[in-house]
Amino acid sequence: MAKITLKVNKKEHTIDADPQMPLLWAIRDIVGLKGTKYGCGVAQCGACTVHMEGQPVRSCSIPVIGAANKSITTIEGLSDDNSHPVQAAWIEEQVPQCGYCQSGQIMAAVALLQKKTSPTDADIDAAMQGHICRCGTYPRIREAIKKASKKMTAKG
Repeated sequence: MAKITLKVNKKEHTIDADPQMPLLWAIRDIVGLKGTKYGCGVAQCGACTVHMEGQPVRSCSIPVIGAANKSITTIEGLSDDNSHPVQAAWIEEQVPQCGYCQSGQIMAAVALLQKKTSPTDADIDAAMQGHICRCGTYPRIREAIKKASKKMTAKG
């Protein structure tokens, strides 16, 4: 066990954990943020996606020591009231069916739109590759990303 400082959603948390514990479990079980989901445990499905230092990462495959003192944003850190343009577009397009994968999908979409403000279908496909939705809501995901892009571009 080691004392490790995590900076999650702009708040510092000093935790006592095994340095090799996956970041996902530290976020969920120690910090108490349940929006980031466990899907596969091998970084293949994307349900556990968070941003670390502004980049999307699979939190199930990062040891918590690798995230020490780095800026981490989870789905809860995007907004307090689902007002982030991507979250709002997800709601407007009624993207989720079961919703399990959606926090990871949203975090990947936010990362995409931070890099490309007006992504093409090919850009969206590339950015979302490896984010598995068992319900098959991919067409609605694409439409929500396009809607969010317009909202973000209009905001300036």
